[in-house]
Amino acid sequence: MDRIVATTRPVEKAVILAAGLGTRMRKVGAQAALEPEQSAVADAGIKAMIPFGRPFLDYVLSGLADARVGEVCIVVAPGDRSIREHYAASPPERMRLCFAVQPEPRGTADAVLAAEGFVGDSDFLSLNSDNYYPIAAYRALQELDGPGLPVFDREELVRHGHITRHRVNRYAVLRIDPEGFLEQIEEKPDAAAVASLGERVLVSMNLWRFSPAIFEACRRVPISSRGELELPQAVQWAVRRLQQRFRAVPCEGAVLDLSTRGDIAAVAGGLRGVEVRL
Repeated sequence: MDRIVATTRPVEKAVILAAGLGTRMRKVGAQAALEPEQSAVADAGIKAMIPFGRPFLDYVLSGLADARVGEVCIVVAPGDRSIREHYAASPPERMRLCFAVQPEPRGTADAVLAAEGFVGDSDFLSLNSDNYYPIAAYRALQELDGPGLPVFDREELVRHGHITRHRVNRYAVLRIDPEGFLEQIEEKPDAAAVASLGERVLVSMNLWRFSPAIFEACRRVPISSRGELELPQAVQWAVRRLQQRFRAVPCEGAVLDLSTRGDIAAVAGGLRGVEVRL
């Protein structure tokens, strides 16, 4: 995949999806012991606020600030207090922060729609609140002249040691065309779909650079078999129906995935030594 670099349309806005219910985080099973505060927040299912010296979301915001993103909208569930109260008490100095509410848990495409008023006519980054991405991935998207996504080699994610083989096998897999643009994205692929991609399997970690055209796709994408409006399917709809082109940018480095209680220890190790500046 050839990389096209341009600096004509810098991205200054980001949307962080933090309205998920965190049901997998609440599940209790065989696991390493957690710090009392970590256990309490995990029990509440608020993944973004699990503390690693400071809330996980602080690390995510600091990374965006390092990439010179100056405006961030956090999409939260109705009745959220913990995230809002934390940043009301300790507002970031390196960016402007606002909130949007996803009225019902209808999926990630619906969550992105909640931030449409914040985005306006700008390109923007969209990311999960429970993933810590390499700063290089943000910067690579900043350099594009339109929509795109960082793509990660599945074996490399496992080799970095923070994501298990079982977990990575469930990530959305990608087919990239000869020009380096996204051709197909398949959420929750089966073994046959993965085998058709050959030896090197590329995956999405749900970090995107979008144009405002994505909102039409999010509104019109059908409900998935899992009963949700899913962002990967909205992207596929945009590719096929709107002829949107998403540049695939090869990225290396660890992605920290804070999906379950069992991830907390590995994420703590990955964040050790990371400086947070808000």
